Amino acid sequence: QVQLVESGGGLVQAGGSLRLSCVASGRTFSSYIMGWFRQAPGKEREFVAVISWSGISTVYADSVKGRFTISRDNAKNTVYLQMNSLKPEDTAVYYCAADLKTFSTKPYVYDYWGQGTQVTVSS
Repeated sequence: QVQLVESGGGLVQAGGSLRLSCVASGRTFSSYIMGWFRQAPGKEREFVAVISWSGISTVYADSVKGRFTISRDNAKNTVYLQMNSLKPEDTAVYYCAADLKTFSTKPYVYDYWGQGTQVTVSS
């Protein structure tokens, strides 16, 4: 099992940047595929980015490609989401998620979820 705690959210103006962090408990963090998802009010949870256990493979949603970067530090049990050139439509609660088996963009695949961190981008 793994427990996930996100941080780094906040209020930022359009065009600004934030870096989200997700710290995982347990000694097997390096075995997990890690994903970032987001959910805006009244909308379904949507995929943002995913990174393989080694950090070599990454995939991004088209809406964030070129602006967001996912990375991980297995020595610190932490996955990051660097968000640049933020837009008002990026406003959402951002969640990190972990799965041992499947490199996926589908939220239902992931077994473990954090509590989320709010990101608000003002225009």
